[in-house]
Amino acid sequence: MWMKEYFQLQIKILNRRMIDFGLPILIGYAILPFVFVLLSNYLFEKIEFANYVYGLVALIFVSKLSEPKRNDFLKSIFNTYNYKKLRILENIIYCLPFTLFLIYKKQFVFSILFNLSVISTMLFNFCTNLNAVIPTPFGKKPFEFTEGFRKSFYVFPIAYFLTYISVSVGNFNLGIFSMLLIGIICFSYYSKIENDYFVWNYNLSPKEFLLEKTKTCVLFFTILILPIIITLGFSFINQIDILIVFILLCYAYLTTIIFAKYSSFPNEMSISQGILIGLSLVFPPILILFIPLFYSQSIKKLNTILND
Repeated sequence: MWMKEYFQLQIKILNRRMIDFGLPILIGYAILPFVFVLLSNYLFEKIEFANYVYGLVALIFVSKLSEPKRNDFLKSIFNTYNYKKLRILENIIYCLPFTLFLIYKKQFVFSILFNLSVISTMLFNFCTNLNAVIPTPFGKKPFEFTEGFRKSFYVFPIAYFLTYISVSVGNFNLGIFSMLLIGIICFSYYSKIENDYFVWNYNLSPKEFLLEKTKTCVLFFTILILPIIITLGFSFINQIDILIVFILLCYAYLTTIIFAKYSSFPNEMSISQGILIGLSLVFPPILILFIPLFYSQSIKKLNTILND
């Protein structure tokens, strides 16, 4: 009974997060599996040794369940036996989509090893929010990169290691994936809506504010992917044009998410904005229309806080 109530609570929390994001629950449960399968298929089609990369992404995902504060709280509620039982089942459920897709790809042995690894993570507490102040290559502004980097710093060595592997095995697509991984992480930095005061404190016009945000984002993202750009540029000189295209796409999507964020400020992005961004992921050229649209909407919203 207690376990059923616990997972019912987790479902309610997930539903609440989708609602807060502006995504209707039924649409969310319909879209998320579709996006998951689409991205999983793309990974296996484009990258050699995709199962290892896939497993690594899944382990990063499930490691969030092993944060010390969260587990200390669970230990204070449940006895040792129930705690271990809950954590094992929770890890298996969280990685079930990955497991099912591995089975679909006939990766039977790897799926078994993967699940054993997932279960073993419950033995450890991974502190993704360390008490020590993690140094960053960024200044205090913008807060998105400073705060985001400290929460996701462990992803960057993984991305750089994947780049090393891509060169070792001669797989350019894996190197591109490592760059996109950093792009996705930076993309997530702009999901948090700050207080009006932090926008007003810039003391800029709406146009200057958006330009400052975009310039800083592009600069800091470039710093993070620079080792990947240099490595792939020298190792796959014949495909440098493709590398440049993906870099420009990352810039375009980061610009889009910034404009989309402030187009609904101080509220979270709406379902309509989420759908538009989703469409742009399927058909990137449509960004030519969406970027100016989000930009004009952002100017209108920011005019209530910032003065021209």
